[in-house]
Amino acid sequence: MITLSLPSPAQPLLPSSSKTLNPSRQNIIPSSDSRKNPNFEPFKNSLIRQLDVGHLRYAISTLDLMTQQNAPPDLTTYSIILKSCIRFRNFQLGKLVHRKLIQSRLELDSVVLNTLISLYSKCGDVDTARSVFEGMGNRRDLVSWSAMVSCFENNSMELQANCTFLDMLELGFYPNEYCFTAVIRASSNGKYSWIGEIIYGSVLKTGYFEADICVGCELIDMFAKSSGDLGSAYKVFEKMPERNLVTWTLMITRFAQLGCARDAINLFLYMELSDYAPDRFSFSSVLSACTELGLLASGKQLCDAPNSRGHFFFFSSLGFNLQFLYMPKYEKLHCSNIFLQNVLKATIRPSSCSRLVNMYAKCTEDGLVNDSRKTFDQMPAHNVMSWTAIITAYVQSGKCDKEAIELFCRMISGQIQPNQFSFSSVLKACGNLSDPYIGEQVYGYALKLGLAFVNCAGNSLISMYAKSGRMEDARKAFDILFEKNFVSYNAIVDGYAKNVKSEETFLLFNEITDTGIGINAFTFASLLSGAASISAMGKGEQIHGRLLKEGFESNQCICNALISMYSRCGNIESAFQVFYQMEDRNVISCTSMITGFAKHGFAARALEMFHKMLETGTKPNEITFVAVLSSCSHIGMISEGRKHFNSMYEVHGIVPRMEHYACMVDLLGRSGLLVEAMEFINSMPFMADALVWRTLLGACRVHGNTELGKHAAEMILEQEPDDPAAYILLSNLHASAGQWRDVAKIRKAWKSKI
Repeated sequence: MITLSLPSPAQPLLPSSSKTLNPSRQNIIPSSDSRKNPNFEPFKNSLIRQLDVGHLRYAISTLDLMTQQNAPPDLTTYSIILKSCIRFRNFQLGKLVHRKLIQSRLELDSVVLNTLISLYSKCGDVDTARSVFEGMGNRRDLVSWSAMVSCFENNSMELQANCTFLDMLELGFYPNEYCFTAVIRASSNGKYSWIGEIIYGSVLKTGYFEADICVGCELIDMFAKSSGDLGSAYKVFEKMPERNLVTWTLMITRFAQLGCARDAINLFLYMELSDYAPDRFSFSSVLSACTELGLLASGKQLCDAPNSRGHFFFFSSLGFNLQFLYMPKYEKLHCSNIFLQNVLKATIRPSSCSRLVNMYAKCTEDGLVNDSRKTFDQMPAHNVMSWTAIITAYVQSGKCDKEAIELFCRMISGQIQPNQFSFSSVLKACGNLSDPYIGEQVYGYALKLGLAFVNCAGNSLISMYAKSGRMEDARKAFDILFEKNFVSYNAIVDGYAKNVKSEETFLLFNEITDTGIGINAFTFASLLSGAASISAMGKGEQIHGRLLKEGFESNQCICNALISMYSRCGNIESAFQVFYQMEDRNVISCTSMITGFAKHGFAARALEMFHKMLETGTKPNEITFVAVLSSCSHIGMISEGRKHFNSMYEVHGIVPRMEHYACMVDLLGRSGLLVEAMEFINSMPFMADALVWRTLLGACRVHGNTELGKHAAEMILEQEPDDPAAYILLSNLHASAGQWRDVAKIRKAWKSKI
């Protein structure tokens, strides 16, 4: 017998009940007496046929008719009809049958009583189920105990489930696979995970781990859900002697849900190599994983040959092109890219199509919003999920906010009612456009549907007002939320920080602390941004001390914000110290440090940092090159600057933007190469904007080139007629050349504009 030393529950496991659910043993009718009536079997067969097609009420009418015709139903008949009530989830009729059973005065056996426990367990009536169980006395068998453990587990009473299991063991009952699965589920709560680990050992010893797949699945779920221990969950998966599609899909899903998207994709590929055909559930999980990683772009290897079981490789059957490298061991499997084309040729439910739209949506770096739209347009029917996915796709692309709002209008005109996530996305679009007028109309509709105060929509409303600079309205939207969460506080804190209202930011910080909600990395990053915006290094240092206390010192996002804060507040050495102590640096960390060095006049250190960044394999981005080119400009390194500018596209695949061209014009202009700077502008692949011409005009003023400066000023005023900087720079240029009449003309022209 297995004995586990665990504390006894505070209350007796099976309290007495005043209900009389079992008939008295006096005046009990033997169940076999009814069979003497020749009508009994025809009635019973008729009842069974009615139950087979789901006609429960007709079956109960037959039950009454049997009693009236002196052919009363036996226990088997009652058991069959009770099980049908459970199967069709008609619990009210099940309770009616129980009352008739009590009235019949039949002696109930363990089969019927166990069925009654299941009935009351399924409908959430734990007290009645427990009362039936208690009244069974010595008629309790293994099924009774398993049913009671399941009853407690199904009704979120994990402690009672575990204690009932232990009582069963103490009474000498040997658990079966159903009992093990129930108690393992009860141990999936993090509070009782230690019990689950003991039960895991018991399962291994008793042999049920090898004998039943369901037990293995529950163990995987227990480790994943209770503590997020995917390592132990995968060890269980590996040890399972037999796996089916459900097992594979469960492990893939848990990987995807707990932030191990690449492992989910690898395991999906391993499943295919193991000759299992995915279903819609495994497909949905791996799509979520691909979405998380943004894997979508390249891949030309067609996998359309039949495998050994004669069915086509899953990706090929969906029109997928998949390029991947794999090795025998699971850990060495590597998925490089997934390219999706004709998914709608396969039979996939709308929910999977919506996930596919969402997958395209999140891979916006590859310009696949159009593919997302094609998938959406080819769907035979749209629901709120697919509409929300495509609206979100346009919002996340960063340049299609108007189209997102138009799609939202189409959705509501098509009689599809938006949910809170639909409203959240369209309000983000309004915020990106700085158009609170449309946002307020959208919010009004959310108010009408009762979704305005749900934090998902409310948080987006806060962000929308904050992006439009309307912080009073943002605060009102924050205050009226029914339930504020992390995102709510972060949205308002970030809004205050970006609108240079740092005092309000720090007051909110104290409010967050008082609520007990806690502070996450994004909150600290926003607070540091607020301190940097007003150059309040003292405040920034206080926040630094607080985040060290909270244990965020190694958080990459926080460290990047600290580098930026110290740099913007003028303490470049403290910024470098934070950078130097970072264990995990990314492109943002390096770029922040390069920018800081460049802005503080340490151009040589900035370039040295850039070279070290390349040596470590960190790929620079557009902002990195702005800082690098600015550094070259400050110390007059023309050839170095040209080399880095040319390497942007040739080496790193980054297309230069207007800012990079402006940096090159500044580099040439500072060195006095004004004609060469003018030639560089003329060679640009697009029309130079006012920023580029303003940079050239500033260089012309420094070097006294009036003619070229006048041309630059004309180009600025052609694009921005009301730009005061052009008038001021041109006036100063003429003044430095002693051309006072021209100075007077320019100042007069500017005054006429005011």
